[in-house]
Amino acid sequence: MDTSELLKRVRKVEIKTRSLSKHIFSGEYHSAFRGRGMSFSEVRSYQYGDEVRDIDWNVTARTGEPHIKVFEEERELTIMLLVDISRSVHFGTRDPWKNEWMAELSAVLGFSALQNNDKVGLILFTDKIEMYIPPQKGRQHLLRIIRELLYFEPVSRKTDLNVPLEYLTNVIKKKCIAFVLSDFISNSFETTLKLAAKRHDVVGMHVYDPAEAMLPDAGIVQMRDPESGKMMIVDTSDLSVTAAFSNAYRDRFNQFKEQFKRAKCDTMSLSTDQSYIQELHRFFKRRASA
Repeated sequence: MDTSELLKRVRKVEIKTRSLSKHIFSGEYHSAFRGRGMSFSEVRSYQYGDEVRDIDWNVTARTGEPHIKVFEEERELTIMLLVDISRSVHFGTRDPWKNEWMAELSAVLGFSALQNNDKVGLILFTDKIEMYIPPQKGRQHLLRIIRELLYFEPVSRKTDLNVPLEYLTNVIKKKCIAFVLSDFISNSFETTLKLAAKRHDVVGMHVYDPAEAMLPDAGIVQMRDPESGKMMIVDTSDLSVTAAFSNAYRDRFNQFKEQFKRAKCDTMSLSTDQSYIQELHRFFKRRASA
């Protein structure tokens, strides 16, 4: 794809998602995530009525006079987008495919953050860290993130959720809101999720195509695992095969939900055949009322 086509597609995503962020989600985003923590502001002399627990004992000992730490509500947030780009997300029975849908959803979240003067960063992952863009502000920075979401070509085909969660914990020291966008076709990641959730506000966003939940009856077909590349012959008219397929999907989905629940993290499940607008509305309102 030439540069003009690339820019045209990025611009198209920007126009759609920025409009949604500005007119639909801006206020809800603000309500859902503002005031989630307190940050240190300054040290000042103790005044009558101040909380004893806020006394800075080191400064008090050094000056010989009582001083307290002053905290203020955090007005600026950092949003991290952890986006799965393994081969399993390059799938779709309709437009957009899962990877395109996740890019658009990421852009909506990014522009919502931008309009509230928050920083946005990106981690693209498979079973390794494929790309890291440190959090910054600004439209040009966000457009770069959108471009990478649409066109970055990963080295690996596989998925390991432990990798981006561990990387997040090690690299981002200040508390952030971390959106994990994936189909969650991965081994267990509960331990690393719990560690990440101790420092960060982690939200799991499960993206799936409806065809992944139920195998269509297409007779005997040859299939390939997108991540391992393994080929197999499958009789899709065999009811025991389709039942096993549906059960495996349900088990994987329940595992995703339970791991996030035990880590005390929020989740969303989003189908590519439905609009994400209503789901985001519900999610933001639920967060704002929590």
